[in-house]
Amino acid sequence: MAEFKYLHTMIRVKDLDKSLDFYTRLLGMQELRKKDFPTGDFTLAFVGYGDEVNNTVIELTHNWGQEEPYDLGNGFGHLALGVKDIYATCEKLANEGVSIPRPPGPMKHGGSVIAFIEDPDGYKIELIEKKDM
Repeated sequence: MAEFKYLHTMIRVKDLDKSLDFYTRLLGMQELRKKDFPTGDFTLAFVGYGDEVNNTVIELTHNWGQEEPYDLGNGFGHLALGVKDIYATCEKLANEGVSIPRPPGPMKHGGSVIAFIEDPDGYKIELIEKKDM
């Protein structure tokens, strides 16, 4: 059986600059690379917490001329990020105007302390408190 390595998750974004600001400044990722494809009218930007050799990253695809928000559909669930202090993180993000549809707190049926935030395009991101980070 072949070995596989999870490389990236691609999401389409309406405003690349706004999305890059969200993922880099607010969530602390690094912009790893960005390339325009003029013959296809799109730009790809890759963001993550480390290089693509050793880490899974997010590919932000910006289709030029996209005026309407994307229909996110009902098949996509969410991305998940671990955070050391979920309450302080959510307070900081709320002060930046980030939507927090599920404020931080214990899961309904016990277990982890979680929250859900939304990126500029409405993609859900689950924050999971990991005190040992």
